[in-house]
Amino acid sequence: MNDEQLLRYARHVLLDEFGIEGQERVLSSRVLIIGAGGLGSPAALYLASAGVGHIVLADDDDVELSNLQRQILHTTARVGQAKARSGRQVLNEINPGIRVDAVVDRLMGASLGEQVAQADLVLDCCDNFATRHAVNRACVQHRKPLVSGAAIRFAGQVSVFDLRRADTPCYHCLFPEADDVEELRCATTGVLGPLVGIVGSMQAAEALKVLAGMGEPLIGRMLCLDALAMQWQSIRFKRDPECPVCSTRD
Repeated sequence: MNDEQLLRYARHVLLDEFGIEGQERVLSSRVLIIGAGGLGSPAALYLASAGVGHIVLADDDDVELSNLQRQILHTTARVGQAKARSGRQVLNEINPGIRVDAVVDRLMGASLGEQVAQADLVLDCCDNFATRHAVNRACVQHRKPLVSGAAIRFAGQVSVFDLRRADTPCYHCLFPEADDVEELRCATTGVLGPLVGIVGSMQAAEALKVLAGMGEPLIGRMLCLDALAMQWQSIRFKRDPECPVCSTRD
């Protein structure tokens, strides 16, 4: 690191568990963020500020006025712009020393697999089960750690799936894919603005822990938040030995 980087990231370098080595790992990492909305906004802001060297921000939606109640990556002036490009502009302003790629596309199939393969870590900040399961399958295939978050109404959750470990459960182990699952959307159900900030910030914290190699990530655990009561619950879960997604990865 040069002198400017040492000054910018000094508060992380001062942490014994983080230090210069951890910061250098963060600087050399590439992170794929799926979704530049409520969860992706705080996650991307913190990861860019922390010096993740290469961020790929993927989202096929445009900024709408109703997004601004919670999607802090965007502004009123950028309503109508692609979220990925709007986000890239802000992240470059926060930290011009990193690279930010905007992917204005709903990553699926080969394009999703290609981006996941190139990433050191993936953040699932999307809002639908189809994408979540597609991202999970790609992460299992390419052995990439996945940090997953979700929030709706007053309920939030976050977990980590590190597919480099043989005994780690995948997202499908926790939430099996099914056609009859009722899917709630913020557009029709609502969500407390600061809630997505809490969950997205936790995703960023877990991502930095994995990238820097410190602490105990939320592997095999899911934290659930009831924001109305402001109570957390920790749920442990194990790998499903018959999971159709990850059981054949050994």
